[in-house]
Parts: sequence; C-alpha cells; structure tokens
Amino acid sequence: MSYIPVAEDSDFPIQNLPYGVFSTQSHPKPRIGVAIGDQILDLSVIKHLFTGPVLSKHQHVFDETTLNSFMGLGQAAWKEARASLQNLLSASQARLRDDKELRQRQANIIQPCSGLHVGGRALGLEDWMEPLILCFSAFTSQASAKMHLPASIGDYTDFYSSRPHATNVGIMFRGKENALMPNWLHLPVGYHGRASSIVVSGTPIRRPMGQMRPDNSKPPVYGASKLLDMELEMRSDLPEPYREVHVGQGQEVAWSESVSHYKPYAYSSPIARDIQQWEYVPLGPFLGKSFGTTISPWVVPMDALMPFVVSNPEQDPKPLPYLCHKQPYTFDINLSVALKGMLQGEWCCPCSAGRHGHGPLSPLGPEL
Repeated sequence: MSYIPVAEDSDFPIQNLPYGVFSTQSHPKPRIGVAIGDQILDLSVIKHLFTGPVLSKHQHVFDETTLNSFMGLGQAAWKEARASLQNLLSASQARLRDDKELRQRQANIIQPCSGLHVGGRALGLEDWMEPLILCFSAFTSQASAKMHLPASIGDYTDFYSSRPHATNVGIMFRGKENALMPNWLHLPVGYHGRASSIVVSGTPIRRPMGQMRPDNSKPPVYGASKLLDMELEMRSDLPEPYREVHVGQGQEVAWSESVSHYKPYAYSSPIARDIQQWEYVPLGPFLGKSFGTTISPWVVPMDALMPFVVSNPEQDPKPLPYLCHKQPYTFDINLSVALKGMLQGEWCCPCSAGRHGHGPLSPLGPEL
C-alpha cells in the first residue's frame, strides 16, 4: 500500500508504476515520471534517491526527455528502478513520505516578485524561471500534466497475431471461406509501419483521403474514407542500445532471449478499411494504416504484467522448431475501447479483448 491515495478502480496502483514523459505549464521541459494514483512522481527531482549498483552510476538518465536511455540500460536497471520506486512509495517507508521539503517545495518557492529591480530593470518571470525549474516538487497531479511520446521511435513492426481479429478482417476482405491466409498459422505475420506518424494518446487524427473501390463494377474513386476503423493493440519496445549491441544485421536472435528486453504499452491503430481493401494487394497496407497511430503515454514494466501470465494456447499445427519454446507468453489482460460520438451523451464500450494472441509473438500485439 502507498501513502499516495489510490482509488480502488485506479489504473495506477503501486503494483503498476508505469513510466511516461510529461511537462507542465510552469515547467515546460519534458521529463520522466511514474504514475501513482492520480499523481506523477517526477524522477528528475528524486534521481539522487536511486542508489542501487546500476542506477547510482546512471542517475542522469532521469534528466532525459525520453525513456530511450533508461530503457537502454537493460533489465537489471529496470528491476532496480521498480524495486526502488515501490520502496519509496510504500506507506511504511519514510524517506520520501516524510520529506515535506522535497514533496512540497514548489509551493514554497513560487512567490510574487513585483517591486524587485536590478540595475533599474524590473524583474520578470524569465528571471525566476531557472530557480523554479531547479526546485520543483516531486509530485505533480496528472490533471495538470501534458503527456508526450514516451520514447523516440525509429521503427516499428505491426504483428497480425490475434486469430479472432485476423479472421474478422479476412471475412471482411475475402469472405468466410478464405478468412485466414495459408501462412497465418505457421509464422508471425507482420509489416513495417510508419514511425513518423506515431502520436501520443489524445492527439487529434485527421480522417484520411485516398482511393477506394466501393463498387467492383465501377472504377475506383478518390475521397475521404467512409469506413474508418481502429484496432486496440498491445505493443512492446525493444530499446535501441540492445539492438545495437546484441543484434547485428542478419543475426538470428532466439525469441526467449529477446522477449526479456521488451517493455509493453497500449496502442491504438486507426485504419481506413475502404482504402486498405483497395490498396493492400499485393504488398500490404500503405495509406490506409499510416495516417496516424496513437500510443499510450505510459509504458508498463514487464514485471507488472507477470502476475497475469497464463498458460500458452495449444498451437495447431505445431510451429517450426525455431518458434518453439516453453516460456509463457500469454497474458490475461482486459483491454477495452470507449467511444463517444458527436451526438452521444455517454461513453460506450463497444468491444473488449483479453488473451487472444496466437503464436510466440502474441504478447507484442494482441489486436482487438
């Protein structure tokens, strides 16, 4: 239990502690924080409290504006950070709980500065900004924070790993008899997405324009998509330093080795189905899935998910040996989408998903 109040239905209890990047109006520089209840713990303010064998030498990573450097430190650093944070936020630990100066000094330092002059010039806000930045409190309310992309994303692969989802889309495009392509049950089907169009949750998405062929008896037409859809997915990040040091070009990497380096987050992929249906043959989606991809601002530690791991589903047919392993990779996690149209007064939840992944890459992208 934490000394920070956490509502019973909160997504951010002490057992979660996801990482994100945030800023505030009074402190506009993006910085790394951890969600707890309705608060954000600013890790740049408490970086000196990370005194373990790994992070004591790398406290500077919490001054960065993305999570890339921190994630690049690897599993030992992640586990050490999580253990330190759970200790610092525990109701039984006084180190941060009773440090009123560290938790509240933002309120103590912001004082009116009218009437102060230096060299005949009245002091303005810019003269006080530097001490304000250096003396912010450890906690910020989520309501007052602006969230940013949690990491600099150079590339991403979208895996087609949910059997119900793949079947539904296959029926939509090819009919019930050809819903699943012959390769789907044998290999991880995926494609490279457009990393430049990834935005943080809450960013408006413009309805795309493109070619469609709603009537197969007539030529294609150009216009705004009329079949705008979305997929709720679970994604994972493979930190760049791991790729640079451990994965050379063309080098094989065992699934059991790579999966321990992933850090997952929720992911929403808007799709223009009418544009996609016309363009996807033979090379896959292009404009229909590249106009905007929304990701959660919060990156969940893999250790927070391990209590929800369940037995792997039986795969039939059995995959080739290089895809076989005994590690559990399926998580019983409830994912849902809430929608509210312009004319709707209430939010509705039209769909939800749990453990629908198939194959060894299912934790990287169980789609809804």
